Amino acid sequence: NVAQIAGLNTMGISLPRVDYAPYGLNPPHTHPRGTEILTVLEGSLYVGFVTSNPDNELFTKVINKGDVFVFPQGLIHFQFNYGTKNAVAPAALSSQNPGVITVANAVFGSKPSIPDDILAKAFQLDKMTVDRIQAQL
Repeated sequence: NVAQIAGLNTMGISLPRVDYAPYGLNPPHTHPRGTEILTVLEGSLYVGFVTSNPDNELFTKVINKGDVFVFPQGLIHFQFNYGTKNAVAPAALSSQNPGVITVANAVFGSKPSIPDDILAKAFQLDKMTVDRIQAQL
């Protein structure tokens, strides 16, 4: 993105490349300022996104070499290499600074922390489970 390649400033694009080890995961995250399009160059990926409230519908697909998938701006999405070989997938985003919010890190790893009782109630967990998750992040 523009933080790594200053020449992208005002161009409206970012171009990441992700290499996935076998069973590697790009965890649920969102780009608040950009739509993402991803192309598989090697391997296969199980990809998906969740629509917004109230439906929260999950759209998924296994994409193989040469396939393309689009993740709409702001929606939570993920990629998972379910295979035993590496997968490689470059992406393009419609912003030079699309941002990224990794859901688990943002919710359970915020600084200062969201109070345990709020997280426990929101996710229907006990406080010990919340503490364990927070300790891992």
